[in-house]
Amino acid sequence: MAIDFKTFSTVAPHVITGEQDSKIYPIMLRGRHGIGKSQVVYQTAEKLAWDGKRIVVRDDKTDLPGYRVIERRASQMTEGDLIGLPKTDGDVTSFCPPDWFQFACDNPCVLFLDEVDRATPEVRQGIFQLTDSRTLNGNRLHSGTVVCAAINGGEHGEQYQVGEMDPAEIDRWTVYDVEPTVEDWLDWAKDRVAATVWDFVNNNRNHLEHTTDFEPNKVYPSRRSWDRLSTVLSRTKLLDDGASATLFNLSSGFVGFEAAVAFNDYVENYAKVVTPEDILDKGKHKLVKDFGINDHSALVEKMQANECFKDELSEEQVTNLATYFVSLPSEVAMKLWTVLGEGEMANTIKLHKCQVDGRAVSSHLVELLTGDNPDDKKEEEK
Repeated sequence: MAIDFKTFSTVAPHVITGEQDSKIYPIMLRGRHGIGKSQVVYQTAEKLAWDGKRIVVRDDKTDLPGYRVIERRASQMTEGDLIGLPKTDGDVTSFCPPDWFQFACDNPCVLFLDEVDRATPEVRQGIFQLTDSRTLNGNRLHSGTVVCAAINGGEHGEQYQVGEMDPAEIDRWTVYDVEPTVEDWLDWAKDRVAATVWDFVNNNRNHLEHTTDFEPNKVYPSRRSWDRLSTVLSRTKLLDDGASATLFNLSSGFVGFEAAVAFNDYVENYAKVVTPEDILDKGKHKLVKDFGINDHSALVEKMQANECFKDELSEEQVTNLATYFVSLPSEVAMKLWTVLGEGEMANTIKLHKCQVDGRAVSSHLVELLTGDNPDDKKEEEK
């Protein structure tokens, strides 16, 4: 069963933290290309630290630096790249390990072996020993070093030119098939990509990535390609100038024809996009009267990304929020309620007490949760 990145981030520390000389098991991430597997390895490394005896998970009180990542593409390795070159000492021959492997033996780090299922059989046999005994040609990894790998195999392997891994090889790894959610990417991207790109994906989630079979040689959007497109656009003024043939042609090279068409149209109408400020500050509820569930969900996601509820809202903002809240489909309303609870507690209390057209929001909330209208019960009791 595949898991999202948020779940993986919760599970991974239990696999790789432990006392000195205890077993630190290698982790393999399997999934489609461009979904962010490498990014997750680096994010995981940043959360780890070595206190001299064991691996610990860093928090706000931890002064220790995060782990360094030593990344190598197994697909580009030969045997010599992995085990090093031989040397002689009298009548005895031994191997000098590569500098990167020696570092992983002398220092706690994350040893990240990418594209293992594209490596030659000889290289994979060396990695086989490394994952099993944590040694290679007599050189032992540091007791705090973590071994990670990322591959495209598994459920999606038939779409890629990769080698199959036999049961004994797979058994040496702790394997996680990953299928990140759109929210995983939106959470990661909110401070990393251009606002227009983020808003487009948030409102057009089907264009984030291609999830079915791939036609040969066709360009498709991926999480990685949107990030790269955003980087290029941030160096230009194309987004400021609005939709154009140049913007379309540039975008299509990164995300393909269909996504580029949709993105160009979105940029053309970007000024018409409803913002959290339109609802909270200006009370323009008519702008969302024709919204569907996906449109409302995207707006709530934007409120969360913009941390609209981090500080206490004014009375006018709460009134505007309440009017919007009671108009929402039940599942989106509960999502907004959850997002509200992540911010300043006073906002939750204010919204709970607020009234819309003479009816308390608290009564509406009870009806959403239970299906019963408490106001009707009060009438019956009278």
